Amino acid sequence: MKTSSTETLEVWKEPVSVWIFLLGIAALVGFIFSNGLTVMVKWWHQPAYSYGYLIPFITLFLIWQKKGRLERAPFDGSWWGIVVVTIGVLLFLAGELSTLLNVIQYSFLVVTVGVVLTTMGWRAFKIVWMPLTILVFMIPLPNFLFFNLTQQLQLISSQLGVWVIRLFNIPVFLQGNVIDLGVFKLQVARACSGLRYLFPLMTLSYIAAYFFKGPFWKRVIIFLSSMPITVLMNSFRVGMIGVLVNYWGISMAQGFLHAFEGWVVFMACIGIIVAEMWILAHIGKTPRPLREVFGLEFPAPTPADATVRRRAVTAPMIATASLLALVAILHGTLPQRVEYTPQRTEFADFPMNFGAWHGTLQPLQPVFINALKFTDYIMADYTKAGHDTVNFYVAYYASQHAGDSAHSPRSCIPGGGWVIKSLSQRNVKGVEIAGQPLRVNRVLIQMGGTEQLVYYWFQEQGRLLTNEYLVKWFLFWDALTRNRSDGALVRLVTTIPTDETIREGDARLASFARAVSPHLGAFVPD
Repeated sequence: MKTSSTETLEVWKEPVSVWIFLLGIAALVGFIFSNGLTVMVKWWHQPAYSYGYLIPFITLFLIWQKKGRLERAPFDGSWWGIVVVTIGVLLFLAGELSTLLNVIQYSFLVVTVGVVLTTMGWRAFKIVWMPLTILVFMIPLPNFLFFNLTQQLQLISSQLGVWVIRLFNIPVFLQGNVIDLGVFKLQVARACSGLRYLFPLMTLSYIAAYFFKGPFWKRVIIFLSSMPITVLMNSFRVGMIGVLVNYWGISMAQGFLHAFEGWVVFMACIGIIVAEMWILAHIGKTPRPLREVFGLEFPAPTPADATVRRRAVTAPMIATASLLALVAILHGTLPQRVEYTPQRTEFADFPMNFGAWHGTLQPLQPVFINALKFTDYIMADYTKAGHDTVNFYVAYYASQHAGDSAHSPRSCIPGGGWVIKSLSQRNVKGVEIAGQPLRVNRVLIQMGGTEQLVYYWFQEQGRLLTNEYLVKWFLFWDALTRNRSDGALVRLVTTIPTDETIREGDARLASFARAVSPHLGAFVPD
């Protein structure tokens, strides 16, 4: 006797009650993280992050692509999601107490992942975890990393761009990020560093790697290659602009044509990545056409004869909503923490004469003031005995939580055309500031036949620091424990004449440091 059986497909759907519950959780998350998200959206107005508006929609689309698999997966919830949400809440509290918005923004991602895990459970979460990682690309880099990366890319683009110009036998001179063509000078500005291509292209290549059906190592290559491709293509663009300016004038680097060149380069970068995927598709034991390993798929419609089962609000979801509601109540009722700004004397009152040193103010140009974004500053040339001269510069920041912080000379010096010959740390004998012996970064720099010796350190709330990343750690720690984020960069520079030794330059800077150190406390508070 022959028997037959049919298996009915079961699919899971969310009733209105579950959607209302999830919308309530989303509203709580939006309320809690409103400050950090508002600033993040404002950052999306910057050219380098203008793609940020698309990231949430891309993530939702990629999750929707998994609709067929998600419909067949029961959402049983996971208590591990509560752990992840709790970690995110603790990060949020740390960000709020330290007033560091990047910490709040990353804590938002952690809480989002925790809510998804709490709602779906591990089996369904494994289906969507990869699209969720794309959300990382919508968070701006911390400002100190962003500006350091910008400055490095400006220098690289300038150097490679000059190499391209010289391929056309055009005489050119490079000074920092300024390309001197003789008649015209081109500055590789921040907007030309390549960052406005790098972040969008990294996002696109990550998505391309996600869609690429191939070994993991090929996907890694697709993603990582976006960085050198962007740098090289932007450098080629800088070089070609120099060539065009040399033959047809400065209009080649301005207006619509300049912007159009940028779009051409960006599309060329995408074309190179597509070509790279074509090559990778043909490498290996079973070469395949690109259309087989890369393509956009849409989910099949739910079978009409499928048995529909309804999902329910689970205990982990209720616990998550309760935790977030508690955080939202505390966030809404507790007074907002206002950062403490200590009283200090403004640099307008800094003494121009102390001991044997006599100073002359050297005002900064507005373009540098706008870029550095300090609260107060002084720059002056101090002379002793009519010939020993030291340039004294201090940039003070009353608040650094918004990302406006001291720029490291280690990054800025090459931008001025100087070559760093040596960099070390040393103690300056006989000098104490805030009760601590002075330890400085000692940098010997050269441009052409001119040498200069630079001492610099970061002075933050009684600490004297030489490590830029340690400065950022204490910035977070002091904001969290002291409710302060003020600090300053102090820099001393002296030129080494050809008839003088480096040791004499060290002695001059040490002598000035001993003379100026007693005066700093009133202007840079402990």
